[in-house]
Amino acid sequence: MSNIFDNIPSDLTHEVFENIIAKQPIKIERIISKGHSSPSSGWHEQAHQEWVLLLKGAAIIDFDHQPTVHLKEGDYLTINAHQKHKVSWTAPNIETIWLAVHF
Repeated sequence: MSNIFDNIPSDLTHEVFENIIAKQPIKIERIISKGHSSPSSGWHEQAHQEWVLLLKGAAIIDFDHQPTVHLKEGDYLTINAHQKHKVSWTAPNIETIWLAVHF
């Protein structure tokens, strides 16, 4: 058994992506951010859907041609396949912990 809040790296210079389950056609990952954001140029555009749950912290996700979403602890959303998006902000002073399900 594991706990989603255990083993948080002390060095969060880089955003952390950890697979919990990676068995096609589903991937579940823990993402740990601390002041990280997507590159200012370009968008993420995935061939699959992604469901994200913000477990701790806060974040802002920008979408191309859709309203910006401000996430707080407990908020979740589905990012549709080919929906252009990027993380424009995560809380700089605490870890932002995401649970992401790619399907």
